[in-house]
Amino acid sequence: MKQAGYILIIVSIMLLSCTSFAQGNRKMYGITIDGINNINSIVTAISSHRYRMTTRIVFDEWVAASAYSSAVNKLDSVTVIMGELLDSYYVKDYTVHQYKLRTDEYLNALGSKVDIWEIGNEVNGEWLGPADSVKAKINYAYDKAKSMQYRTALTLYYNKNCWENPQNEMFRWVNSHISNDMKQGLDFVFVSYYEDDCNNLQPNWQVVFDSLHVLFPNSNLGIGECGTNIAGRKEEYINRYYNMYITTPRYIGGYFWWYYRQDCVPWTTKPLWGVLDYAVRSSALFYNLDEHELIKDGDGY
Repeated sequence: MKQAGYILIIVSIMLLSCTSFAQGNRKMYGITIDGINNINSIVTAISSHRYRMTTRIVFDEWVAASAYSSAVNKLDSVTVIMGELLDSYYVKDYTVHQYKLRTDEYLNALGSKVDIWEIGNEVNGEWLGPADSVKAKINYAYDKAKSMQYRTALTLYYNKNCWENPQNEMFRWVNSHISNDMKQGLDFVFVSYYEDDCNNLQPNWQVVFDSLHVLFPNSNLGIGECGTNIAGRKEEYINRYYNMYITTPRYIGGYFWWYYRQDCVPWTTKPLWGVLDYAVRSSALFYNLDEHELIKDGDGY
């Protein structure tokens, strides 16, 4: 009986701990759409989830902001919207001047509907071009978004032992190229990671986010992209990432499954929609969350 009593006490403490943690950390469950074909089916799939999702829209290279107006308007009523100014793969193709023009165009055209502006994507990736050019681009976008009082996000690329040039290691790049203003003022800092690109390494995310919190003490932190092309591992990856348990202050989740449009739309015929929805529900139940404890309309704390 005494042993049973001890077990009950321990379980109660754990439940209180989880509840307390949930109350202190708003949560975000993200998905990514890398195209707006069949936007009505995409909207239906997103709106059918039990919990309100945050949707990253990848704005395609050399496409006018006006091309996204209708899609953004349709998504606005069913999801929090994060707008990715430009995918990292194409950053090198834009001069600093062109990136500035793109920033002005997109923020002016869509700013009122986009809740969070991702001003730089996978910024330390080795494929983005010279670091000084990348720095100039994201600094301008950050300053512009802040001047318009929009929430800002920066996505880093986790690459432990997966870089060619050590200068591009994530923490080293941040320390060398991210301004103090951004370190203090970014609303969200996310980490993009694909296990397939890094010898299937599963990082110690608790240590990673504890370290990021020191560098970005005022930012909400989370996973900014994850996914796999390997069909037989998609369910495993979804469950692993969306059910991550991290105790770092201001850790909010995120995850932003990259292949949502391909894997989950239309939702009635794609089994992975149910896998993702169940993973989100399981996570929310673990943290004892209700709708009031989800990130909504880009809010923080």
